[in-house]
Amino acid sequence: MSRNVSPPFFPIPPSQYDQRYFAELVRAFALFIEQQRNPGEGRNTNIVLTNLPTSDFGLEAGSLFQDNGFVKIALSNLAYGTGAPATGSVGTVTVSTT
Repeated sequence: MSRNVSPPFFPIPPSQYDQRYFAELVRAFALFIEQQRNPGEGRNTNIVLTNLPTSDFGLEAGSLFQDNGFVKIALSNLAYGTGAPATGSVGTVTVSTT
C-alpha cells in the first residue's frame, strides 16, 4: 500500500506510568486511525469493477454506477433518469387563429 503518508511515531514506553507518554500514545493512535480512514489518492493501471449498480438511486455522491455499458459517477446535484424513452399520441389538436 503506497499512499504517501508517514507512519505515526509510537514512543518507547517508560519503565513506570507517565502521563505525557500516555498522551503521546493516544495521539499516535488517533493519527493512525485518521490515516486509515482517509482513502487517499489512487492511480491504477488496471481496474476491474464488478456488480456495479445500474442507477444512481440511493448512492452517495462520488459513487460509480453503470448505465448501458458506460460507467458514470453519481453527483449530488444531478439525477440520472431511469427508464426507456418513448413518444405517443392521443387524438388530434386543431389550432385556429382569427
